Amino acid sequence: RPGAVMDYAIVCAVALFLIVVTTVLHYEVLRLTADLMPRLSIRPRARILVVIAAAFFAHSVEIALYGWAYWAAGNHLGLGAISGALEGTPVDYLYFSAATFTTLGVGDLVVAGPLRIVVGLESLNGLILITWTASFTYLSMERFWLDHR
Repeated sequence: RPGAVMDYAIVCAVALFLIVVTTVLHYEVLRLTADLMPRLSIRPRARILVVIAAAFFAHSVEIALYGWAYWAAGNHLGLGAISGALEGTPVDYLYFSAATFTTLGVGDLVVAGPLRIVVGLESLNGLILITWTASFTYLSMERFWLDHR
């Protein structure tokens, strides 16, 4: 079809935009968390809970951004569709994004069309951001876990 090349160019641009935005968001959340940690007036070991909460917040926003992109690309830009066990609510897109971001890939929802490019790249992006969080959490635990002041 004549517009297929343009559709793929658009989804590649969307994917690149999402990767940049989620990476910058993740960097800033982790940076702000690292800056905040030494100044907290809570027990050092409890600071790990702050790290986990910050990471959960960052990942939730990142998943929501991808979910919004799936909704917009499918419903307004005609770049593909998600089908399967849909309930017809925005939660479908969040659920699909969470399953994709975490590489869980349940399989009850599937994507068709050029949007598949974004889905594949979200999995890679999610894997990288989740492992980044794991490394950050490990370093935070190493720094604060044994500190019993």
